[in-house]
Order: sequence, then C-alpha cells, then structure tokens
Amino acid sequence: MAIVKNTVKQRLRDGKIAASFNVSRLRTVELPQIAKACGFHWLFIDLEHSTMDLDTAGQIATASLPVGIAPIVRVPEGDVNRAARILDAGAQGVIFPHVQNAEEARAFTAACRFPPIGTRSMTYGGPQLEYEAVPPSEAMEGGNTETLVVMMIETPEAVANAADIAAVEGVDVLLVGGSDLSTTMGISGQFSNPDFLEAIDTVIAAAQGAGKWPGLGGVYDEKILPDFVKRGMRFFLGGADMSFILAGGRARGAFFNGLKV
Repeated sequence: MAIVKNTVKQRLRDGKIAASFNVSRLRTVELPQIAKACGFHWLFIDLEHSTMDLDTAGQIATASLPVGIAPIVRVPEGDVNRAARILDAGAQGVIFPHVQNAEEARAFTAACRFPPIGTRSMTYGGPQLEYEAVPPSEAMEGGNTETLVVMMIETPEAVANAADIAAVEGVDVLLVGGSDLSTTMGISGQFSNPDFLEAIDTVIAAAQGAGKWPGLGGVYDEKILPDFVKRGMRFFLGGADMSFILAGGRARGAFFNGLKV
C-alpha cells in the first residue's frame, strides 16, 4: 500500500484517545521509536516554540512513518508556506496556532488540502507515498484523506467562533490551547475554573456538532485530565520531551542523593 495510513486519524475514527509525545528540544530521528516505546500515539513536532528548522522536522517526520507514529507539526502562526513544505517533507498533519475565525481557518486549511478541497501544490513520490509513482488523482485523494488539519482555539474570540471554525471543510480537529486560553481569559492556569470549563464545553460541542474531533493541550495534571475525557476530549498533547527527561532525571538524582554512605 503506497499511501501511508495516518494512525492517529484512525484512532480518532475508532473513538479512541490519541496522545502525543511533544518534540521541541530533542533533535533525533529516534524520537518516533522512543514515543512508541513509551505508549504514545503521535508526535507533536513544535515549530512555534522551538528553534527547530524545517529540515530537521522533516527528517523526524519521515522517520515516524514506518513506525506507525503519526507526525503532526505545529507551524508558526499563519505560516501556510511552512505548512505546505513540511507536508511535502513527510508530515501527516499540521497544527495552526491562534486561529480566531472561519476566514483564517479556510485559508490555513486550503494550504494543506489538494484540489478540489484546497490549493496545495501537487508533489510526487514522497515518503507518505512510500516513494512510489502513485497516479495524481489517487495521490491527492489519499493525501487529503490521511492528512490531519488542526485549528488551535486559544482566545475567547476563538471560542465564540468555534462552531464556524469547525464547520470549515477540511478542518479535522479543534485543539484548545489550555495555557493560552486560560491566560487570555484572565484565569491563567485555572483549568478547573467554571468559566474555563464552560469554554471547553463550547468548543467540544462545536467540534462534535460539525463531526470533528475536540482536543486539549497545555493541561497535564493527571488528576483532572479524566474529567476532560468524560466531557468529550479525544486528541491530547501528552507532554514534552524535556519534561519527561527532567522528571526521570530528577527522580534518579534524588535517589542517589538519598543514599547513605
């Protein structure tokens, strides 16, 4: 099968949770295998809050495909050029931050979808096609089917426009950026605040009402995450590479410092 299946998109279709291993500090093609060994379902490759270049992100994305870990890349705000290029390089999806309305969502989505849905330029024989000469019509249809397009909801304005954003053809996921949304609401980090939860429910209803998937990032407290699953969230940012290293390293360091001589 030449067109590589998007495993995270299939999990979402099956009603399962999809959680990411977030990549912002590390720079190695071993990351997809590490993420799989840890039980994660997809890589969140962050080009918004990191110094990673497009070439490195593309290599990590390409290395993800044979492993069955879907590589999804967050581009800087409104960067449709980088979005199209990283899809050509091997990514199976793009996350757009700070989306405010349906007009923006349409423009961002068009850059990631082949005609007739969008305006993405045709490419041939890349990693998502297993370097085979797939007929153009099949490649475009398969590319549209297996590409995940995500709009981040991070402000009260975006919450108010969530239903319109979700209704845009080609949008797959509405991803709440918990940190930025709570901050722009004036309740930074208060993820159990009734106003924050009301905003969450608004986005979930908007996504589900349009047949799309709701997601959540920036919230990593395991005590409260189950509640967001009950509310309907399915697409999660699971935690960052450096936080995992620090947690494990600090625990082992504390162990050695606690040994008695």
